[in-house]
Amino acid sequence: MPTIALFWGIRILMYWNDHEPPHFHVEYQEQKAVLGVDPLVVQKGCLPNRVLRLVLAWAELHKEELLQDWELSRDGKPLQLIEGLKS
Repeated sequence: MPTIALFWGIRILMYWNDHEPPHFHVEYQEQKAVLGVDPLVVQKGCLPNRVLRLVLAWAELHKEELLQDWELSRDGKPLQLIEGLKS
């Protein structure tokens, strides 16, 4: 599963040819979650509130890029890295 973004200890991943609807995976320390892209909601798992707020803010800024990577993943093509949040 390729890492498409990494910032502040938060790892954002996306599987190739994964099930619908469009979503991405988040890992932070020992915690994991799956978030839908549109709508931007937690589908599975949990993250600390601070981390979840950061991920939601990042995903809102990069929704189009996430959807582009989703389409690439459905076609089994290499995914594009997405810039992380900056301080």
